Order: sequence, then C-alpha cells, then structure tokens
Amino acid sequence: MTALTRPLALALAQLNDRAFVRVLLHSLLASAACFAAILATTIWATHRLLAPHGWWGWVADLLGGVGSALLAFWLFLPVAAAIGAMFIETIARAVERRHYPALAAARGASVAAQAWDGIAVGLRILGLNVLALLPALLLPGIGLLLAWAIGAFAIGRGLFVAVAMRRMSRPEAEMLYRSNRVLILTQGGIMTLASYLPVLNLLIPLIGTAAMVHVLDLALTRSRG
Repeated sequence: MTALTRPLALALAQLNDRAFVRVLLHSLLASAACFAAILATTIWATHRLLAPHGWWGWVADLLGGVGSALLAFWLFLPVAAAIGAMFIETIARAVERRHYPALAAARGASVAAQAWDGIAVGLRILGLNVLALLPALLLPGIGLLLAWAIGAFAIGRGLFVAVAMRRMSRPEAEMLYRSNRVLILTQGGIMTLASYLPVLNLLIPLIGTAAMVHVLDLALTRSRG
C-alpha cells in the first residue's frame, strides 16, 4: 500500500465503524435533501424564465428539466463539502480512536475558526465551480478537466487544512499543506472523480475527511523526519 493509496484505503476500511455509520446516515439525509432542494429550485426557476405558451413551452420545460438536473449535479460537490464540514470533529475523533489512540486530545485553532474554515471549503468550491460552468458548456472536454482540477484543489486543500486546524493554527496548517501539496492534491483529485459517480458522491464528505486525517499523520511524520 503506497502513501498515495493508503489514506483512502484506510478510510474505506472504517466504514463499518459505528461513529461512521451515524455520520453517514446524517450526511446522506442532508445531502439528499440539499440535492432535491437544488433540483426543485433550478427546475422552478427555469420554468419561470423559459415558459412561453404553446409547444415552445413544452420544449422549454423539457430542456429546462434536463438542464436543471445537470446544474444540480454540478452544484452538488460544494454542497456535499459544506455538509462534510459539520462532521469533521466526529469523523476525525473516530479515525484517531482506531488508528492513533496514543494521540493527545486535539487542541488547535478555535472552534469558530474551524467552523468558518469548513464553511469556506464549500463556498470556495461553489464559487470556482460557477466560474468553471461557462467553459464547461462551451468547451466540454476542457471545461470538465478544469472543474476536476478545481475540485481537486478545493477539496484537497480545504479538507486538509480544516482537519489540520484541529491540532495547529491556520498558518501552521497552510505551511504543512505547502510542503505536502502533491500528496494532498492527489487525494483531492481522487475524491473529486468519485464525486461524479452517483451514490458514491454521497460518501465524499465522510471518506474525504477520514482520509485527510491519515494524510495529516503522514505529513506530520514527514515533517519530523
């Protein structure tokens, strides 16, 4: 098992943990509710904007429904990331309890700073995904590649810094990120690809956070070596 695959493999192996199951249920319900709300809102907005009379109205509704579903899918990643931020502490504790029992209790940045950083992850992905939407529509191949790169950066850096801030200040977490950028962004890239697969994308908030706890341990080990 290499350093690149170990974090994700360990995270997946812990899916049967009771704490993980509880978080998974809450995350699934919240993610599904948010996805349904996004879909319903985009369909309603599209219908209001593109609903002329006659057969043009039927065509507009049909195309609008398809477009709304694609838009909801596009916006799901930032929503899932924001949801995952609510469970970072619970997931991290469960991972540390099983794999790193000798660790002292986490005392890093303030709870407010950690909470804001978690919300910022979702907002950052949302903003960057909106910017990538136009090139994705005009240049599908390049646009999708750009969206993947955005997701890899936002999820990789965002989740890592959020997890690291449980045990250090933000400047220290960002310095540790810079010295382990390749490892962290690789994990983010893998998770972004997984987020494009139905059902599996619902696991990203849980698996991503758990994997980053292992990445943090590896990064700290490297920095001490």
